[in-house]
Amino acid sequence: MLHMTLRWFGTNHDTVPLKYIRQIPGVEGVITTLYDIPAGEVWPSERIRELKTEVEAAGLKILGIESVNIHDAIKIGSQDRERYIDNYIETLRNLGKEGITTVCYNFMPVFDWTRTDLAKERPDGSTVFAYDEEIVRSIDPQTLFDHTTASSEGFLMPGWEPERLANIKDLFEAYKEVDEKTLFDNLVYFLKRIRPVAEEYDIKMAIHPDDPVWPVFGLPRIITGLDKVKKLMKAVDAPFNGVTFCTGSFGTNPKNDLPEMIRALEGRIHFAHIRNLEHVEEGVFEESAHLSRDGSFDLYEIVKALHDIGFDGPVRPDHGRMIWDEVAMPGYGLYDRALGAMYILGLEEAIVKNQEMKNA
Repeated sequence: MLHMTLRWFGTNHDTVPLKYIRQIPGVEGVITTLYDIPAGEVWPSERIRELKTEVEAAGLKILGIESVNIHDAIKIGSQDRERYIDNYIETLRNLGKEGITTVCYNFMPVFDWTRTDLAKERPDGSTVFAYDEEIVRSIDPQTLFDHTTASSEGFLMPGWEPERLANIKDLFEAYKEVDEKTLFDNLVYFLKRIRPVAEEYDIKMAIHPDDPVWPVFGLPRIITGLDKVKKLMKAVDAPFNGVTFCTGSFGTNPKNDLPEMIRALEGRIHFAHIRNLEHVEEGVFEESAHLSRDGSFDLYEIVKALHDIGFDGPVRPDHGRMIWDEVAMPGYGLYDRALGAMYILGLEEAIVKNQEMKNA
């Protein structure tokens, strides 16, 4: 069963109030975070408790955290990583004590995700995130950061925190010796270190795929497709170690068969982001409405695959188009994500009822 959620950044950072999320039929809770705590610092128990109380007072549940960001020292494998891993373990312990047991995270160097346009206009007049590899090749990282910040409508975009990216040249220098093998080994080391606390509190660690799934500005990519995910699952072969199945990220490579990947990862998908995008040409894509025919993905087959493997975890409609003149964080308005949630739940209902009719 899909447990539908919306991502919510907190009262001080999100334009969408919890009471509006509560009014979307079928939405059970939120995927949230303590947005103001920098990567590497411990999440205090009292802050987690306050957040949980606020969400539950609105008639919702916290069904997952996205994200407890991982400090660059852990990804790079620098000498001070132990301190930051210890802090991460303490945060997981504090979350576990409050019964919050799904944590989405990523291991992408420097940028958590990359787009070249946050307001690409679609034929219907809505605006979406878009990516063009030729633009990336023609600019430097600082220019991309400046452009993304300027296009964010004044909102702090997740993964593009200015305090972390203020010295972007230094960050790239720090990653200079980090290749794909080193990054993967550092991820495995991190997972082995946090395994005891994750298993003690039954916390499911759900790694988010790289976005897009090819190197950007020469930075390595390690979670790009089925083979790479299976490699990680084998390296730390324990139920806590799983994946956030993000259709929009894995789907940046049109060769990734999304339904096939879902079926092959049965039991290791802890969380799902379900959205659509349109492939324009190689290295060029733009996000679209969730409706299958508006993009390149068959969302019916994606939802059916999740149903077929007995997936019983949180999902969210991920990004949405900006529609109806809504002013909000790009990609995270209320209206189109609500439409997406209802479409996904409608697909699930049809799949379930069709199966019941066949079995009758």
